[in-house]
Amino acid sequence: MKKTLGTVLVAAGMVGSMLFVSCGKKEVQLGKTGKPRVTFMLIDYDGSPLSGEHAPEVVSKMTEYTGTDVEFTFVAHDSYEEKVGLALASPKDMPMIMYSQKLNRGLIDAAKAGAFWDLNEFLWDEAKYPNLSKANKNVCQSLTVDGKLVGLYKARDIGRMGFAYRTDWAEKLKIPEPKTVNDVYNMMKAFAEKDPDGNGIRDTYGLAMCKYTGPFDIIQTWFGAGNGWVERDGKLIPSHKTAEYKQALEWMKKMYEEKLIAPDWAVRGTETWQDQVKKGEAGIFVDVMDGSRRIWDYMVNNNIPSVSKESKTAGMTLVGPINGKTQATAGYNGFLLITKAAKTKEQVEACLHYLDKMCDDEMLILAGYGLEGINYEIDGEGYLIDTDIKDPSSSKSHTALNQTQCFIPKQLVAAQPSVRQTERKYKELEVIANNEKYAVFNPALSYLTNAPSYAENGAILDQLLSDTRTQFICGQIDSVGLSKAFDRWEAIGGAKLIEEVNEQYKANKK
Repeated sequence: MKKTLGTVLVAAGMVGSMLFVSCGKKEVQLGKTGKPRVTFMLIDYDGSPLSGEHAPEVVSKMTEYTGTDVEFTFVAHDSYEEKVGLALASPKDMPMIMYSQKLNRGLIDAAKAGAFWDLNEFLWDEAKYPNLSKANKNVCQSLTVDGKLVGLYKARDIGRMGFAYRTDWAEKLKIPEPKTVNDVYNMMKAFAEKDPDGNGIRDTYGLAMCKYTGPFDIIQTWFGAGNGWVERDGKLIPSHKTAEYKQALEWMKKMYEEKLIAPDWAVRGTETWQDQVKKGEAGIFVDVMDGSRRIWDYMVNNNIPSVSKESKTAGMTLVGPINGKTQATAGYNGFLLITKAAKTKEQVEACLHYLDKMCDDEMLILAGYGLEGINYEIDGEGYLIDTDIKDPSSSKSHTALNQTQCFIPKQLVAAQPSVRQTERKYKELEVIANNEKYAVFNPALSYLTNAPSYAENGAILDQLLSDTRTQFICGQIDSVGLSKAFDRWEAIGGAKLIEEVNEQYKANKK
């Protein structure tokens, strides 16, 4: 809010250092330095946040840059959820802003009772919030209750999932970069059958797999089965009820039958997963792009020779989408709620102003690295050098501030000045950014959170689908068994879940 001497009147009543200031009919709270006051409840992860010799200077810089007086309450990690529950039960103890990891039943009930502001009324004002207004609306949809946006997400990469393969194996076998599902199948078959490592033995596989079945979720999006749920004819249905899902299952079953993946994949531990590619057992990795990049790092750092040219090291090609699709992540890691402890719209705007400014490069760097000349230096090429990386205690002066950051529209790694990265890391970031255009979201995510039957039976329903998929791929059940399992899913709560999801979906479209 813009304030001038002619329009600012100090209210007669003072509470501690807090002043109430009126601009016409508008009201905002001022803190001890005369700047708008915001209260924040956050997690104390490791004791004594914002402590140490340089913490006062860090907080002072934050206060001046954001134009906001922030009063922090830190709660020990193991008692944080209990504290949130107590705050919800006693509104006078609520902070204006608080963090939550997930939209649980307690928060949903509180939202329905009006405990939080609907951020849709504010967030999309580009002039006021040049950073936050760039929030992804698909991700925001996951944090809605009764059509109201109750949470401001802390961003994670949407396009993190995708396809990658061993570059040297493809070069040796003269296989071009895959674009379609058929291309992927042909590459897998060649990697399994055409001796890519040149040892004369059939001891390689196409796709690295283990008992974690996340790669299958990604593969299903390639076929158009959606991401858990999909919209069809104006309704939301779970992916397993689509024809595309069954096509994907048949494709994966064929992959298993032809030994394009290890026959014991379903009992292999996750610790073996990346090693399958690192050690030359498999040539394709489908998961997060940073996982594929770490495999590439291993090959370079350990001088693993290329099978196509011994003078070079082996490497990975990070592709991302296949058939123009890849699975979207949820897009966030926790979120911030603005509670009705912010009593007026002006106080909400003060909260959002602070959160928006904390997304600027200057504040991303302050929270991420601390103070120039103390915690980091800038080299002759303009790159940031973290000088106290070996002293974790020094970060206590600043890192707690990253809990107040939404990382919209950019993550710390994209802030300037930046830390110099390897070419492999830059390639990963490029692919992740490109993936966002092709990322398939789960349109039912927020509705599942709000569905009573999912709160009661969601884990059981999800596990049934996962087990059934594995059993079909491995030939333990046939199409009849698949249909029976799907019928059981509906009988034990799935049918009711579909009904509850679509009741919300229909109401939200009005």
